[in-house]
Amino acid sequence: MFIGKSRTRGCHLGRMVLTVLAISSSLAFAEQAAPPVKVDVVTEMVLPASAKLMGTLQSKTHIPVTAGVNGRLDWLPEPGTLVAEGQVLAKIDTLPLELRLAEQKAQIKRELINQKYLKNEVSRLSQLRKTNAASQFQLDQTRSQYDLASADLEIAKLRLEQIEDQLQRAVVRAPFTGVVTERLVRAGTDVSRGDELIRYLDTENLEAIVYVPVKYLSYLNRGNALKVSAEGQSLAANITAIIPSADMRSQTIEVRLLIPHSQNEIWASGQLVEVIIPIQAAKPSLTVHRDALILRKDGTYVVKVTTDSKVERLPVKVGTGTVERVSVVGELSHGDQVAIRGAERLEPGQEVIVQ
Repeated sequence: MFIGKSRTRGCHLGRMVLTVLAISSSLAFAEQAAPPVKVDVVTEMVLPASAKLMGTLQSKTHIPVTAGVNGRLDWLPEPGTLVAEGQVLAKIDTLPLELRLAEQKAQIKRELINQKYLKNEVSRLSQLRKTNAASQFQLDQTRSQYDLASADLEIAKLRLEQIEDQLQRAVVRAPFTGVVTERLVRAGTDVSRGDELIRYLDTENLEAIVYVPVKYLSYLNRGNALKVSAEGQSLAANITAIIPSADMRSQTIEVRLLIPHSQNEIWASGQLVEVIIPIQAAKPSLTVHRDALILRKDGTYVVKVTTDSKVERLPVKVGTGTVERVSVVGELSHGDQVAIRGAERLEPGQEVIVQ
């Protein structure tokens, strides 16, 4: 009896082991038959093509400051000096002008005295002419002299204004806030009007200049915003000018973009920047995640996951793209699901588990 019971228990135990093994094999087969995949949705969106070009930052105003009058230069700021709008940029010795000013004021007094005398003389001769005590010739001659004296007085006053204007020009003031970048002469030098003294840079108004191939001109318009990057900083800069005069050798045109004042403390004139420009018209297209693309010798494919969790391998043509997404042309529709993980070894018609 004991031996029979042992055999019966052994049979039951064996059956249990076989059942467990069968279940494990079934699960393993199920897992092998339906592997997990991660999917992404096919999306119709505008994905314009773009290109990266190198541009250069420059100040909108970098001018030579010239002497306003002839004379000896008294003072100039050092290169690198920040000068506010209206502050002094250069001083020229004004002593010769001050002496000329005093002389001209004395000349005006002389002309006034002469004019006053002739005016009284005209009045006296006019009274005498009424009684024939003075000839008409004397009266006409005196009136002529009075008119000439009045004209000489007017000329003397205009010369006084000219000297005063030269005195103002002897002190050169900053037309805008900026920095002295170069000093061309030194104090004590005799200069003439129009001689360059320093070079002066506007640090508050920067612009980016980029040379764009002519074939992309139709995709650029004044006022459009382009992405500009440098030193880890990016911003949108508006196009302020497109100069449609192509360089004969490079076949490029000059495009200028306004840099916001907020970047003045980070970027500097002469610095290189990266500018992204459109290179074709922006049109809606079907896009997929870059990880959905399967590259093979015979072409590029994506794996579409159908509504019954089965897969189809579809050939596609890849177009333009961004860092994450690319446009594709193929048998796909907006809203379709394509595998982006675990699709490399899938066979058409194979069932999968969407994670």
